[in-house]
Amino acid sequence: MTSDIGTRADFSELRYAQCWEDTDVLLRALDLKPGATLLSIASGGDNTMALLASCPEQVVALDLSHAQLAMLELRWVAHRQLDYPQLLELTGVRESSRRFDLYERCRPHLSSTAQKFWDSRGEAIRTGATNSGRFERYLRLFSTRILPLIHPYRVRMQLLLPRSRAEREQFYWDVWDTRRWRWLFKIFFSRFVMSRLGRAPAFFDYAEGNIANRLLARSRHALIELDPSQNPYLQWILLGHHGPALPYALRPENFQPIRQNLDRLTLHQQSIEQYLEEHPALRFDGFNLSDIFEYMSPSQYADTLRRLADAGTPGARLVYWNVFATRKRPPELADRLMPLTELAAELHAQDQAFFYNAVVVEEVRPSKPSLGLSATATHL
Repeated sequence: MTSDIGTRADFSELRYAQCWEDTDVLLRALDLKPGATLLSIASGGDNTMALLASCPEQVVALDLSHAQLAMLELRWVAHRQLDYPQLLELTGVRESSRRFDLYERCRPHLSSTAQKFWDSRGEAIRTGATNSGRFERYLRLFSTRILPLIHPYRVRMQLLLPRSRAEREQFYWDVWDTRRWRWLFKIFFSRFVMSRLGRAPAFFDYAEGNIANRLLARSRHALIELDPSQNPYLQWILLGHHGPALPYALRPENFQPIRQNLDRLTLHQQSIEQYLEEHPALRFDGFNLSDIFEYMSPSQYADTLRRLADAGTPGARLVYWNVFATRKRPPELADRLMPLTELAAELHAQDQAFFYNAVVVEEVRPSKPSLGLSATATHL
Protein backbone atom coordinates (compact mmCIF):
# COMPACT_ATOMS: atom_id res chain seq x y z
CA MET A 1 0.00 0.00 0.00
CA THR A 2 1.23 3.51 -0.81
CA SER A 3 0.03 6.97 0.15
CA ASP A 4 -2.59 8.25 -2.28
CA ILE A 5 -0.77 11.58 -2.55
CA GLY A 6 1.86 9.70 -4.56
CA THR A 7 -0.63 9.41 -7.42
CA ARG A 8 -1.82 13.04 -7.19
CA ALA A 9 1.40 15.04 -7.01
CA ASP A 10 4.77 15.14 -8.76
CA PHE A 11 7.56 14.19 -6.35
CA SER A 12 10.47 14.58 -8.77
CA GLU A 13 11.27 18.18 -7.83
CA LEU A 14 12.71 19.42 -4.58
CA ARG A 15 9.70 20.94 -2.85
CA TYR A 16 11.27 21.69 0.53
CA ALA A 17 14.97 22.38 0.98
CA GLN A 18 14.31 23.07 4.66
CA CYS A 19 11.84 21.77 7.21
CA TRP A 20 9.23 24.36 8.11
CA GLU A 21 8.18 22.63 11.33
CA ASP A 22 9.84 24.07 14.43
CA THR A 23 12.54 21.60 15.47
CA ASP A 24 12.56 22.78 19.08
CA VAL A 25 8.83 22.06 19.30
CA LEU A 26 9.36 18.63 17.73
CA LEU A 27 12.08 17.64 20.19
CA ARG A 28 10.12 18.83 23.23
CA ALA A 29 7.08 16.91 22.01
CA LEU A 30 9.01 13.69 21.42
CA ASP A 31 10.83 13.88 24.80
CA LEU A 32 13.54 11.56 23.48
CA LYS A 33 15.80 9.35 25.55
CA PRO A 34 19.18 7.99 24.34
CA GLY A 35 18.92 4.66 22.54
CA ALA A 36 15.52 5.33 20.94
CA THR A 37 14.45 3.94 17.58
CA LEU A 38 12.79 6.69 15.56
CA LEU A 39 10.85 7.06 12.33
CA SER A 40 11.06 10.39 10.53
CA ILE A 41 9.65 11.92 7.37
CA ALA A 42 12.70 13.20 5.49
CA SER A 43 11.22 16.38 3.96
CA GLY A 44 13.95 19.07 3.95
CA GLY A 45 16.22 16.90 6.09
CA ASP A 46 17.11 19.21 8.96
CA ASN A 47 14.56 17.82 11.44
CA THR A 48 15.69 14.28 10.72
CA MET A 49 19.31 15.36 11.25
CA ALA A 50 18.32 17.01 14.53
CA LEU A 51 17.03 13.68 15.84
CA LEU A 52 20.59 12.33 15.66
CA ALA A 53 21.66 14.74 18.41
CA SER A 54 19.58 12.70 20.90
CA CYS A 55 21.95 9.72 20.50
CA PRO A 56 19.33 7.32 19.09
CA GLU A 57 19.79 3.65 18.32
CA GLN A 58 18.38 4.17 14.84
CA VAL A 59 16.62 6.84 12.79
CA VAL A 60 14.65 5.58 9.80
CA ALA A 61 14.00 8.39 7.30
CA LEU A 62 11.23 7.90 4.75
CA ASP A 63 10.04 9.96 1.82
CA LEU A 64 8.19 9.35 -1.43
CA SER A 65 10.49 11.82 -3.17
CA HIS A 66 14.03 10.98 -4.29
CA ALA A 67 14.65 14.75 -4.37
CA GLN A 68 13.89 15.12 -0.67
CA LEU A 69 16.11 12.15 0.13
CA ALA A 70 18.89 13.71 -1.96
CA MET A 71 18.55 16.85 0.15
CA LEU A 72 18.83 14.83 3.36
CA GLU A 73 21.74 12.82 1.99
CA LEU A 74 23.67 15.97 1.08
CA ARG A 75 23.20 17.25 4.63
CA TRP A 76 24.31 13.86 5.99
CA VAL A 77 27.50 13.76 3.92
CA ALA A 78 28.31 17.43 4.53
CA HIS A 79 28.10 16.86 8.28
CA ARG A 80 30.68 14.10 7.94
CA GLN A 81 33.06 15.58 5.36
CA LEU A 82 33.06 19.28 6.23
CA ASP A 83 33.71 21.31 9.33
CA TYR A 84 31.00 23.51 10.79
CA PRO A 85 31.72 26.76 8.90
CA GLN A 86 32.06 24.82 5.64
CA LEU A 87 28.70 23.11 6.26
CA LEU A 88 27.05 26.51 6.59
CA GLU A 89 28.72 27.66 3.38
CA LEU A 90 27.76 24.67 1.25
CA THR A 91 24.17 24.60 2.39
CA GLY A 92 23.71 28.32 1.75
CA VAL A 93 23.36 29.49 5.33
CA ARG A 94 26.42 31.74 5.04
CA GLU A 95 27.95 33.52 2.05
CA SER A 96 30.56 31.58 0.07
CA SER A 97 32.44 31.68 -3.23
CA ARG A 98 33.65 28.07 -2.96
CA ARG A 99 30.47 26.00 -2.85
CA PHE A 100 31.40 23.97 -5.92
CA ASP A 101 34.72 23.04 -4.31
CA LEU A 102 32.94 22.01 -1.11
CA TYR A 103 30.42 19.99 -3.12
CA GLU A 104 33.27 18.18 -4.91
CA ARG A 105 34.59 17.11 -1.51
CA CYS A 106 31.19 15.65 -0.65
CA ARG A 107 30.24 14.21 -4.04
CA PRO A 108 32.25 10.92 -3.89
CA HIS A 109 30.45 10.01 -0.66
CA LEU A 110 26.95 10.49 -2.08
CA SER A 111 24.93 7.65 -3.56
CA SER A 112 24.78 7.55 -7.36
CA THR A 113 21.17 8.73 -7.22
CA ALA A 114 22.06 11.77 -5.12
CA GLN A 115 25.11 12.50 -7.31
CA LYS A 116 22.93 12.54 -10.41
CA PHE A 117 20.41 14.80 -8.70
CA TRP A 118 22.91 17.43 -7.52
CA ASP A 119 25.17 17.23 -10.60
CA SER A 120 22.22 18.43 -12.67
CA ARG A 121 21.50 21.34 -10.32
CA GLY A 122 24.55 23.55 -10.52
CA GLU A 123 22.55 26.67 -9.74
CA ALA A 124 21.29 25.10 -6.51
CA ILE A 125 24.87 24.35 -5.48
CA ARG A 126 26.00 27.86 -6.41
CA THR A 127 23.29 29.59 -4.38
CA GLY A 128 23.17 27.06 -1.53
CA ALA A 129 21.17 23.84 -1.38
CA THR A 130 18.89 24.89 1.47
CA ASN A 131 17.66 27.83 -0.61
CA SER A 132 16.72 25.75 -3.66
CA GLY A 133 13.34 24.20 -2.87
CA ARG A 134 10.14 25.29 -4.54
CA PHE A 135 8.72 26.52 -1.25
CA GLU A 136 11.89 28.47 -0.45
CA ARG A 137 11.78 30.15 -3.87
CA TYR A 138 8.18 31.09 -3.19
CA LEU A 139 9.05 32.64 0.17
CA ARG A 140 11.97 34.50 -1.38
CA LEU A 141 9.53 36.12 -3.79
CA PHE A 142 7.68 37.39 -0.75
CA SER A 143 10.82 38.79 0.87
CA THR A 144 12.27 40.35 -2.29
CA ARG A 145 9.20 41.42 -4.28
CA ILE A 146 6.25 41.80 -1.92
CA LEU A 147 7.66 43.04 1.38
CA PRO A 148 9.50 46.00 -0.23
CA LEU A 149 6.09 47.15 -1.51
CA ILE A 150 4.77 47.10 2.06
CA HIS A 151 7.56 48.43 4.27
CA PRO A 152 10.94 50.03 3.58
CA TYR A 153 14.10 48.15 4.53
CA ARG A 154 14.52 50.21 7.70
CA VAL A 155 11.12 49.11 9.05
CA ARG A 156 11.71 45.48 8.12
CA MET A 157 14.95 45.48 10.06
CA GLN A 158 13.28 47.16 13.04
CA LEU A 159 10.91 44.21 13.25
CA LEU A 160 13.86 41.96 14.09
CA LEU A 161 15.13 44.04 17.00
CA PRO A 162 14.85 42.51 20.50
CA ARG A 163 11.81 43.93 22.29
CA SER A 164 9.56 43.17 25.22
CA ARG A 165 6.16 41.69 24.52
CA ALA A 166 4.49 45.07 25.12
CA GLU A 167 6.94 46.80 22.76
CA ARG A 168 6.34 44.16 20.06
CA GLU A 169 2.60 44.67 20.30
CA GLN A 170 2.90 48.42 20.03
CA PHE A 171 5.24 48.14 17.04
CA TYR A 172 2.88 45.71 15.32
CA TRP A 173 -0.24 47.86 15.65
CA ASP A 174 1.42 51.27 15.21
CA VAL A 175 3.88 50.45 12.43
CA TRP A 176 3.60 47.00 10.88
CA ASP A 177 -0.11 46.26 10.53
CA THR A 178 -0.96 48.54 7.62
CA ARG A 179 -3.78 48.08 5.16
CA ARG A 180 -1.21 47.27 2.46
CA TRP A 181 0.34 44.57 4.70
CA ARG A 182 -3.00 42.84 5.15
CA TRP A 183 -4.02 43.20 1.52
CA LEU A 184 -0.80 41.93 -0.11
CA PHE A 185 -0.32 39.21 2.51
CA LYS A 186 -3.77 37.80 1.79
CA ILE A 187 -3.15 37.82 -1.95
CA PHE A 188 0.30 36.23 -1.82
CA PHE A 189 -0.69 33.55 0.69
CA SER A 190 -4.04 32.77 -0.89
CA ARG A 191 -4.84 29.23 -1.97
CA PHE A 192 -4.71 30.36 -5.62
CA VAL A 193 -1.18 31.84 -5.48
CA MET A 194 0.28 29.32 -3.07
CA SER A 195 -0.90 26.32 -5.11
CA ARG A 196 0.77 27.75 -8.21
CA LEU A 197 4.03 28.99 -6.75
CA GLY A 198 4.58 27.38 -3.35
CA ARG A 199 2.93 24.01 -2.87
CA ALA A 200 1.45 21.42 -5.23
CA PRO A 201 -2.28 21.95 -5.93
CA ALA A 202 -2.94 18.38 -4.70
CA PHE A 203 -1.66 19.40 -1.25
CA PHE A 204 -4.81 21.51 -0.88
CA ASP A 205 -7.30 18.74 -1.70
CA TYR A 206 -8.42 18.46 1.94
CA ALA A 207 -7.83 22.07 2.98
CA GLU A 208 -10.62 23.84 4.83
CA GLY A 209 -11.50 27.48 5.45
CA ASN A 210 -9.84 30.71 4.37
CA ILE A 211 -6.13 29.91 4.17
CA ALA A 212 -4.87 33.49 3.97
CA ASN A 213 -6.88 34.65 6.98
CA ARG A 214 -5.52 31.78 9.08
CA LEU A 215 -1.95 32.55 8.10
CA LEU A 216 -2.40 36.25 8.80
CA ALA A 217 -3.67 35.49 12.31
CA ARG A 218 -0.76 33.12 12.95
CA SER A 219 1.75 35.67 11.66
CA ARG A 220 0.32 38.22 14.11
CA HIS A 221 0.87 35.71 16.90
CA ALA A 222 4.48 35.19 15.79
CA LEU A 223 5.21 38.90 15.61
CA ILE A 224 3.67 39.80 18.97
CA GLU A 225 3.67 36.78 21.27
CA LEU A 226 7.01 35.37 20.08
CA ASP A 227 10.34 37.14 19.69
CA PRO A 228 11.23 37.79 16.01
CA SER A 229 14.87 38.40 16.97
CA GLN A 230 15.12 34.73 18.01
CA ASN A 231 12.96 33.21 15.28
CA PRO A 232 14.98 31.48 12.49
CA TYR A 233 11.90 30.77 10.35
CA LEU A 234 10.57 34.32 10.46
CA GLN A 235 14.02 35.74 9.77
CA TRP A 236 14.38 33.58 6.66
CA ILE A 237 10.98 34.75 5.39
CA LEU A 238 11.80 38.42 6.00
CA LEU A 239 15.40 38.35 4.79
CA GLY A 240 15.31 35.63 2.14
CA HIS A 241 18.21 33.92 3.91
CA HIS A 242 19.21 32.84 7.40
CA GLY A 243 19.94 35.61 9.86
CA PRO A 244 21.58 35.38 13.29
CA ALA A 245 19.04 32.86 14.57
CA LEU A 246 19.48 29.33 13.17
CA PRO A 247 17.28 26.23 13.31
CA TYR A 248 18.35 23.49 15.70
CA ALA A 249 20.31 21.27 13.29
CA LEU A 250 22.48 24.18 12.13
CA ARG A 251 23.40 25.64 15.53
CA PRO A 252 27.08 25.30 16.42
CA GLU A 253 26.44 23.47 19.70
CA ASN A 254 24.57 20.70 17.85
CA PHE A 255 27.12 20.04 15.11
CA GLN A 256 29.23 17.48 16.99
CA PRO A 257 26.31 15.62 18.66
CA ILE A 258 24.78 15.11 15.22
CA ARG A 259 28.11 14.16 13.64
CA GLN A 260 28.78 11.50 16.28
CA ASN A 261 25.57 9.65 15.38
CA LEU A 262 25.54 9.83 11.57
CA ASP A 263 25.83 6.05 11.24
CA ARG A 264 22.48 5.65 13.02
CA LEU A 265 20.57 7.06 10.01
CA THR A 266 19.03 5.01 7.19
CA LEU A 267 17.15 6.38 4.17
CA HIS A 268 14.28 4.75 2.28
CA GLN A 269 12.23 5.97 -0.68
CA GLN A 270 8.95 4.51 0.53
CA SER A 271 5.64 5.49 2.02
CA ILE A 272 5.08 4.85 5.71
CA GLU A 273 2.48 2.22 4.88
CA GLN A 274 4.83 0.30 2.60
CA TYR A 275 7.73 0.46 5.04
CA LEU A 276 5.67 -0.78 7.98
CA GLU A 277 4.24 -3.60 5.87
CA GLU A 278 7.77 -4.74 4.98
CA HIS A 279 9.05 -4.45 8.59
CA PRO A 280 6.16 -5.72 10.72
CA ALA A 281 8.33 -6.58 13.74
CA LEU A 282 10.15 -3.26 14.02
CA ARG A 283 9.00 -1.05 16.89
CA PHE A 284 9.57 2.70 17.24
CA ASP A 285 9.92 4.94 20.28
CA GLY A 286 8.98 8.14 18.45
CA PHE A 287 7.58 9.41 15.15
CA ASN A 288 8.34 12.70 13.37
CA LEU A 289 5.46 12.82 10.88
CA SER A 290 5.77 16.38 9.55
CA ASP A 291 2.36 17.27 8.06
CA ILE A 292 1.74 14.06 6.08
CA PHE A 293 -1.88 13.69 7.19
CA GLU A 294 -2.63 17.00 5.50
CA TYR A 295 -2.50 15.19 2.16
CA MET A 296 -4.43 12.04 3.08
CA SER A 297 -8.09 11.23 2.80
CA PRO A 298 -9.84 10.71 6.15
CA SER A 299 -9.94 6.94 5.59
CA GLN A 300 -6.23 6.70 4.78
CA TYR A 301 -5.43 8.94 7.72
CA ALA A 302 -7.26 6.55 10.03
CA ASP A 303 -5.57 3.48 8.53
CA THR A 304 -2.08 5.02 8.68
CA LEU A 305 -2.60 6.18 12.25
CA ARG A 306 -3.59 2.64 13.24
CA ARG A 307 -0.47 1.21 11.60
CA LEU A 308 1.71 3.71 13.42
CA ALA A 309 0.08 2.92 16.75
CA ASP A 310 0.73 -0.79 16.13
CA ALA A 311 4.39 -0.01 15.34
CA GLY A 312 4.94 2.10 18.44
CA THR A 313 6.33 0.97 21.77
CA PRO A 314 4.25 1.83 24.87
CA GLY A 315 4.76 5.52 25.54
CA ALA A 316 6.02 6.29 22.02
CA ARG A 317 4.93 9.70 20.79
CA LEU A 318 3.56 10.64 17.41
CA VAL A 319 4.12 14.29 16.50
CA TYR A 320 2.58 15.95 13.46
CA TRP A 321 1.30 19.30 12.25
CA ASN A 322 -1.98 20.33 10.64
CA VAL A 323 -1.92 23.29 8.28
CA PHE A 324 -5.30 23.63 6.62
CA ALA A 325 -6.96 20.21 7.05
CA THR A 326 -8.62 19.27 10.32
CA ARG A 327 -8.01 15.68 11.37
CA LYS A 328 -9.94 14.04 14.19
CA ARG A 329 -8.58 10.87 15.68
CA PRO A 330 -10.82 7.88 14.84
CA PRO A 331 -12.86 6.73 17.89
CA GLU A 332 -11.68 3.15 17.40
CA LEU A 333 -8.14 4.26 18.29
CA ALA A 334 -9.13 5.72 21.66
CA ASP A 335 -7.64 2.71 23.47
CA ARG A 336 -4.43 2.85 21.38
CA LEU A 337 -3.51 6.52 21.33
CA MET A 338 -3.76 9.11 24.07
CA PRO A 339 -3.82 12.74 22.87
CA LEU A 340 -1.50 14.98 24.90
CA THR A 341 -3.78 17.96 24.39
CA GLU A 342 -2.32 20.34 26.97
CA LEU A 343 1.25 19.74 25.85
CA ALA A 344 0.26 20.18 22.19
CA ALA A 345 -1.52 23.47 22.90
CA GLU A 346 1.47 24.75 24.88
CA LEU A 347 3.86 23.83 22.08
CA HIS A 348 1.61 25.33 19.41
CA ALA A 349 1.70 28.63 21.29
CA GLN A 350 5.52 28.48 21.20
CA ASP A 351 5.78 27.30 17.57
CA GLN A 352 8.07 29.71 15.72
CA ALA A 353 7.22 28.18 12.33
CA PHE A 354 3.83 29.81 12.45
CA PHE A 355 2.19 28.36 9.31
CA TYR A 356 0.43 25.61 11.20
CA ASN A 357 -3.09 25.53 12.53
CA ALA A 358 -2.26 22.89 15.13
CA VAL A 359 0.49 20.73 16.60
CA VAL A 360 -0.68 17.23 17.47
CA VAL A 361 1.06 15.03 20.04
CA GLU A 362 -0.27 11.55 20.74
CA GLU A 363 1.15 8.80 22.93
CA VAL A 364 0.88 5.07 22.26
CA ARG A 365 -0.96 3.23 25.01
CA PRO A 366 0.27 -0.19 26.13
CA SER A 367 -1.22 -3.05 24.14
CA LYS A 368 -0.22 -6.58 23.35
CA PRO A 369 3.43 -7.43 24.17
CA SER A 370 6.01 -6.52 21.56
CA LEU A 371 7.69 -9.36 19.67
CA GLY A 372 11.03 -7.85 20.63
CA LEU A 373 12.39 -8.30 17.11
CA SER A 374 14.07 -5.72 14.94
CA ALA A 375 14.36 -5.24 11.23
CA THR A 376 17.57 -4.36 9.47
CA ALA A 377 18.26 -1.66 6.92
CA THR A 378 21.23 -0.63 4.88
CA HIS A 379 23.14 2.32 6.29
CA LEU A 380 24.46 5.10 4.17
